[in-house]
Amino acid sequence: MPLRLPLAVLRLLALAAALPALAACGERPAAGDAPEANGGRPRVALVMKSLANEFFVTMAEGAEAHHAAHDAEYDLVVNGIRNESDITQQVALVEQMIGAGVDAIVIAPTDSRALVPVLRRARQAGIVVVNIDNKLDAATLQEAGLTIPFVGPDNRAGARAVGDALARRLRPGDPVAILEGVPTAFNAQQRRQGFEDAMAAGGMRVVGVQSGQWEQAAGNTAAAGFINAHPDLRAILASNDNMALGAAAAIRQAGREGQILLVGFDNIEAVRAMVRDGRVLATADQHADRLAVYGIEYALQLLRGGADPQDRQTPVDLVTGETLVGAGAE
Repeated sequence: MPLRLPLAVLRLLALAAALPALAACGERPAAGDAPEANGGRPRVALVMKSLANEFFVTMAEGAEAHHAAHDAEYDLVVNGIRNESDITQQVALVEQMIGAGVDAIVIAPTDSRALVPVLRRARQAGIVVVNIDNKLDAATLQEAGLTIPFVGPDNRAGARAVGDALARRLRPGDPVAILEGVPTAFNAQQRRQGFEDAMAAGGMRVVGVQSGQWEQAAGNTAAAGFINAHPDLRAILASNDNMALGAAAAIRQAGREGQILLVGFDNIEAVRAMVRDGRVLATADQHADRLAVYGIEYALQLLRGGADPQDRQTPVDLVTGETLVGAGAE
């Protein structure tokens, strides 16, 4: 086993110990500080989903690195929640940021609809809001009278590319199953649709779709259910790499390695190692280390009055064993 996987696990364990401090918004800057107290620098709050997910660890690290290189331009507050589906905690974090009087909130919402009311309160307080990672629901925004720009990838296209790579290894009629994320999340819906697009084009049979709530343990349980219910199952398409890790364990526990193909989405370090050795066929890289940075840079631009709030698409790339070799990966 390469050293990367244990190191990634150790990094997540260390982060778990730091979660209470992160959820409390850290100490940079202190809640309630006025912009003048920070030399007039705008304060940007990054509000993410579960910091138990390596994807958001990488996102936070990218944001921290950007801030370190531009600390004279803005102050950064990093927030995260414990579980992917903890909507209440994420709403509370946004409320804290409103109370602290930050100038901008860059948010990866847990739910595409449920976060809209609190973000409306943020906008009413004069706070710039930029949506990253999981797009807020357009109809809900319209009902709330809000325009919040989305900065992120085309999740459906990314999932379609992953699904197409899988389809090239299957035959028409082969049974496959999909592990979707939180069903009310727009990116979960888009990834499921991208997988379904690819499977329909290849003539595969989707015999099951179940939510793994973006989490490894739930993904493992759902994948085990697929394997037990469909002895002839040929592939599992996981809508994020956390669930793919759970599915990989279920495949191994069932003694089906090499018989059931597996793909994911996010290109986290632990899954990259599995792509190299063939346990995972493909994943998608939406560049977690840059995703928050794109949002922060756009928020700063909006604060300076240099842009109208419009959606901006960011890259998403297919990752396979061949692309890793082509990129000179170890």
